[in-house]
Amino acid sequence: MTTRLRNWKPDRLPALAGKTYLITGGNSGIGLEAAKMLAAAGADIVIACRNPHKAARAAAGIDSAGGSCATVSLDVSSLASVREAAEDIRARWDRLDGLVNNAGIMQPPLTLSADGYELQFATNHLGHFLLSGLLFDLVEAAAGRIVAVSSLAHLLGRIHFDDLMFQRRYNASAAYAQSKLANLMFSLELHRRLQLAGSAVSAVACHPGFASTSLFSTGPQGLLNGAYRVVDPVFGQSAVNGAIPTVLAAAGKEACAGEYYGPRAFGGIRGPVGNAYVSARARDTRDATRLWQVSEELVGLEWGPR
Repeated sequence: MTTRLRNWKPDRLPALAGKTYLITGGNSGIGLEAAKMLAAAGADIVIACRNPHKAARAAAGIDSAGGSCATVSLDVSSLASVREAAEDIRARWDRLDGLVNNAGIMQPPLTLSADGYELQFATNHLGHFLLSGLLFDLVEAAAGRIVAVSSLAHLLGRIHFDDLMFQRRYNASAAYAQSKLANLMFSLELHRRLQLAGSAVSAVACHPGFASTSLFSTGPQGLLNGAYRVVDPVFGQSAVNGAIPTVLAAAGKEACAGEYYGPRAFGGIRGPVGNAYVSARARDTRDATRLWQVSEELVGLEWGPR
């Protein structure tokens, strides 16, 4: 760690007029609340999500302090959709100060993406890996940040290189933990590559703690869904508070490249925002290099400083 943040708050944001932040899944939950905070500081916001009506409704509800709010159609689980969205974005913007890889799903029944990949790995990791590669030069043009939104679940995860798509035996929770570990490993590996290349782009990771969002009601089924209905009101914090680490990672002047931020109380569930704990598996550089290479093969794009 190069910083020791313990209680960062959005009122520390600098003026963001003239800066542009693209947020995947910015139509609801953590993404929407982060968009509101960044817009309040004057930033231009781009909401990328698969439902254009929800995106438009979210954009209409964001009060911008002089900035604008645009939308892009993106289904991050589909590699074709990611490529189409990237073309659209490149045609409309020539720089991005922040690419916030926020969209995600959690613990659904076994489902395959349009490309035949396990849906959580496809949505939470592969789609964002591809999007980051396709838009890297736009972030580089702004000396901006690529933000990975991980989760406390990364602490329970491991990368199943011998069965990434859980074809042998599917476990919704293990697949989710793997995808969130992949998010953090991607961010740390990207940071290492950026440093070696002397790039002005920063890779920063974060997690929201236990935030009350639609993830808990739209993904988990059966006993898991029932359990969340019980624990959410007791342990969950608001989506507003859960979004603070994302805002810090995306635009806080105190955030440092290569670091990981989240709530600091109750084991990271909630509370003041600062540096978060990174598991040993997330810090495994050999596995991170392997994951990067496998991800390039799966999405069909070699990219990034090497």
